[in-house]
Amino acid sequence: MRELSFRLLVAFVLCIFFGIAFGYIAAAVGNESIVHFDTAVIGFVQGLEAPWLTSIMKVFTWIGSGYVVAPIALIGFIVLYFVLRYRHQAFLLIAVIAGTVLLNSALKIYFKRERPEIHRIMDANGFSFPSGHSMMAFALYAIIAYIAWRNVKTTTSRVVLVLFTTVMIIMIGTSRIYLGVHYPSDIVGGYAVSALWVTIAISAYAYFQNKLKKTVSRR
Repeated sequence: MRELSFRLLVAFVLCIFFGIAFGYIAAAVGNESIVHFDTAVIGFVQGLEAPWLTSIMKVFTWIGSGYVVAPIALIGFIVLYFVLRYRHQAFLLIAVIAGTVLLNSALKIYFKRERPEIHRIMDANGFSFPSGHSMMAFALYAIIAYIAWRNVKTTTSRVVLVLFTTVMIIMIGTSRIYLGVHYPSDIVGGYAVSALWVTIAISAYAYFQNKLKKTVSRR
């Protein structure tokens, strides 16, 4: 019980941190005080442009698209639910992905930020803030990492898991800046709000799992 309380306290602190971070970025986007940051980062990232790097970035941005995320989530659900019989974790995965999609859509409609026009390497539709790719990348790979972490025991496996998750999240977000379809603040804001949502979802999952275990032990 104490361990759960400590974890919930940590989750609460993280939620405050991510909430404040997103609020700060959103306010800066609204009053345009973040323009210099965006311009500087875009200049640096797009200054690295090269044919071989463009190909790599297009692959990462494709991996972060709904065409890839949806099948990964579906396969993950099937494996967890039917093969491994981790049914609660299967629903956690789907809940996090579905919630991310809805949250991103609502935030884009609310902020209505237009996409950058500095240097477009590829086209993209819809509003810019927060980045759907960065939100989905963080949500998908963070929740997969959480579920996998609970089920792998070796230190090596966990280190590889964390490294893989970090690389995928960072590269998918960076690819959107490189390709000219998002401002850096779109990416960072997407990470912050997605981290907030994932933390809430995992905390709720842990809380109800603990209640379920208590109910089962009493019977």
